[in-house]
Amino acid sequence: MKVHLRQRKQTRDGSISLYLEIYKGTVTDSTGKLKTLRDYEYLNLYLVDNPKSPIDKQNNKEILSLAESIKAKRELEIKNGQYGFANDFKQNTNFIDFFEDLMEKRKESKGNYGNWDSALKHLKKFAGSKVLFRDIDHSFCENFRDYLKDTATKSSGEKLSSSSVSSYFNKFRASLKEAVKKKIILSNPALDVTNPKVVENKREYLTLDELKQLAKTDCRYDVLKRAFIFSCLTGLRWSDINNLKWSEVKESSNECRIVFHQQKTKGLQYLDLSQNRQEAILE
Repeated sequence: MKVHLRQRKQTRDGSISLYLEIYKGTVTDSTGKLKTLRDYEYLNLYLVDNPKSPIDKQNNKEILSLAESIKAKRELEIKNGQYGFANDFKQNTNFIDFFEDLMEKRKESKGNYGNWDSALKHLKKFAGSKVLFRDIDHSFCENFRDYLKDTATKSSGEKLSSSSVSSYFNKFRASLKEAVKKKIILSNPALDVTNPKVVENKREYLTLDELKQLAKTDCRYDVLKRAFIFSCLTGLRWSDINNLKWSEVKESSNECRIVFHQQKTKGLQYLDLSQNRQEAILE
């Protein structure tokens, strides 16, 4: 990354505007062409074009000196960013705004977005609506984790479950990881903070006899009953069953297979159906 001091003549009054051109390298675009990446910083400093008087010449000399100083400062900030010091401007930005921006990018995934939204609400209750990146250290991360474990509650007033605590803290940790990636901070202060443990609750389930009894029981919404039984037989989530299409059911002489994209991970899944599974959807 290089910084150049450039000049541009102003057509209105004939003065010369000074600005910085920051060269950021090259990328290859979708057509295969090499594209140069540049940023520009206009300094609001102006030279007199073709100075004739001693005052104008001295003024140009001082303005050029100031511009060179700003250029040197920018070069130092870039160098420091590479070798261990993030610049002050980035460290003084609001982490809460950054977290909220990451949350909005997940709006298409309702479940994931909801978890990020809940994590943000608890983060604001813990630290307020303005937290600078420079204020987030190892101690801040530990205190937020402990707040989630010991103090935070649901809207009903109940304490958060261990799985919710773990989920919200992982969103917080992921946001700091993204900040490192964007070079806002140089390291993740939550990296060495112990992750909250998830306490496994006793899982309730239906026995085979109970499932058979359920299949014989009348239900006002037969399609809902069959969807539930199909979920029990396949282990598919409701979100995946609700979004299944007949075009995703592939039948042949010897087998029946569902090929679908999982709603949570968006990964392509293959599910071979046994005879009783087929009956649950084809009856």
